[in-house]
Amino acid sequence: MKAPPLFHCVGFAVGLGNVWRFPYLCQIYGGGAFLIPYVTALIFEGIPLFHLELAIGQRLRKGSIGVWNTISPYLGGVGIGSLMVSFIVSLYYNTILAWVMWYFINSFQEPLPWSACPLNGNRTGYIEECHESTAVNYFWYRRALNIASDITDSGNLQWWLVLCLAICWAIVYLCTIRGIESTGKAIYVTAIFPYLVLTIFLIRGLTLPGATEGLVYFFTPNMNILKNPRVWLDAATQIFFSLSLAFGGLIAFSSYNSPKNDCEKDAVTIAIVNSMTSLYASIPVFSILGFKATTRYWDCLDRNIIGIINEFDLPDQSIMRDNYTIWFGLLNTTHPKKIASLKLRSCDLQEFLDASGTGLAFIVFTEAIILMPGSQGWAVLFFVMLFSLGLSSMFGNIEGILTPLLELHVVSKSVPKEVLSGVICLVSFVTALCFTLRSGSYWLEVFDSYAGSLPLLIIAFFEVTGVVYVYGIKRFSDDVKWMTGRQPNFYWQVSWRIISPLLMLTVFIAFVTLQTQKQPSYGAWNPKYVCRPIFLIHLLSKNDCYNLLLSPDTSKLRHSPGW
Repeated sequence: MKAPPLFHCVGFAVGLGNVWRFPYLCQIYGGGAFLIPYVTALIFEGIPLFHLELAIGQRLRKGSIGVWNTISPYLGGVGIGSLMVSFIVSLYYNTILAWVMWYFINSFQEPLPWSACPLNGNRTGYIEECHESTAVNYFWYRRALNIASDITDSGNLQWWLVLCLAICWAIVYLCTIRGIESTGKAIYVTAIFPYLVLTIFLIRGLTLPGATEGLVYFFTPNMNILKNPRVWLDAATQIFFSLSLAFGGLIAFSSYNSPKNDCEKDAVTIAIVNSMTSLYASIPVFSILGFKATTRYWDCLDRNIIGIINEFDLPDQSIMRDNYTIWFGLLNTTHPKKIASLKLRSCDLQEFLDASGTGLAFIVFTEAIILMPGSQGWAVLFFVMLFSLGLSSMFGNIEGILTPLLELHVVSKSVPKEVLSGVICLVSFVTALCFTLRSGSYWLEVFDSYAGSLPLLIIAFFEVTGVVYVYGIKRFSDDVKWMTGRQPNFYWQVSWRIISPLLMLTVFIAFVTLQTQKQPSYGAWNPKYVCRPIFLIHLLSKNDCYNLLLSPDTSKLRHSPGW
């Protein structure tokens, strides 16, 4: 059974970025305020480029290299650039799926292995590093990644990650063994199943205590954050990742459409579905974030309450969560020295809501899952959903590699697609082994930061200028009218001719400006690569971590447990 190409485009466009990257960016950029640059970039950059890629692929019936070589031999590099980006992104994208696979395998244990700290060698207590942090952080950084101290310490290959990576590439190969023709049945599952699981998590998330606080945090905008140009830059970059623009996969998929397919309707439909999916996924994400933050906030209050009751010999339940602030203010006024000696923790719900990062799925969700009844079932559902999202996007990445290779004629036409797909997956697996080293997560972050941002921007800029000013906007408009029966309206014309190229050029200048700003040289001690494991393992804030790294004496930090 062959699925409609529209399904492939939806599956390719909707991926992991909708579930954790979009909510993460909303979180760090003022909640609802991030939606303003996001929607702006979607309307004037994302949708026009999406329509352009679908239309040019459907009209010329070729992949990314064939399309641009047909328009002009000088634009052939655009297709090669898309090929290289698809290859590089597929390397670390499937590594993320390997992490998901490792968690999925461990989700069948009772109890879940990240629910409690393991015992030490003498079985007289918990492992010190885990005891000083949390079981969730310990499992992620030690049991899953076994992360090194910094990017220069490569370490050995982690056999469990190598095994999971091999399984993931084998699954990708079986699903794409003959290209898009072999993904028909699989795409129905991978494109639809995540919505089912998201709905289940949505219902469950809204019933959790603290869900309201999480949603208020999400929908309350901090408008001052919009003055930061990085917000607009990340919004534009998120559009490229979210809609999978400039990867070449959309052009390849649309080449399978009927010549008279309404690509304009497809472009608008898929873009709206994609953006609505991001918003739909953010509701259960922030509900669970609110639940997690509220639980930790209550735990913080309970520890302080127990400390105060024991110190002042007060009756049990005399201090409750709702009157803690009153008691603390009273005792701090009458007995300031005693209160200071208790070293009470600062309990601020806002700080707990802020305490997450790019490891949203592997830290925040796993910590929330263990607090839910039937945690094993929730864990299995969640990681199957993540795997489905990632797998459907991998179909597009592989198609963005396979089709251009066939068009370049680097292999004989007599070579079966099964063999070529196998070679692509095998070479990708061997190359991606660098991400299974102890320093692998650092390298993955480097690849993600540089391979999938500026290159996509440049490729997309040459795509729209190539179609408008080389292929010709009148010729392209006539092609669209022939395919859809409608002449492109004023919105499409203005976006393709002026707004989209100008917006991408502005983002490019902003990106280069930010990248070339003078940064302090830390060498191997670059906080970007060393603060992430430190502040999560030792529960330090990022600012505290940076201050420690920049202080004259870092020897204690470097030799602390878990460093």
